[in-house]
Amino acid sequence: MARVVVDVMLKPEILDPQGQAVQRALPRLGFEGVSDVRQGKRFELEVDGPVDEAALARIRDLAESFLANTVIEDFTVKVEEDAEVAEAAK
Repeated sequence: MARVVVDVMLKPEILDPQGQAVQRALPRLGFEGVSDVRQGKRFELEVDGPVDEAALARIRDLAESFLANTVIEDFTVKVEEDAEVAEAAK
């Protein structure tokens, strides 16, 4: 089983009121030096079987048609190494 992560973010030219609210709150909370905050979404998909190019193409289609509003959002798709495999390799 593999994990595929789809990160969805507003396009840079789109106003991000949630990110701005967080950025304005940071100095009041004692966090200085953060010049910008952008808010997004992360989807983790557990995929049965190998994640080959065909599986990634289906996931990109899913992201484009369902997970992201491509008029105002960009998305990236990446395969994460299995956490158990990564721990065993240490």
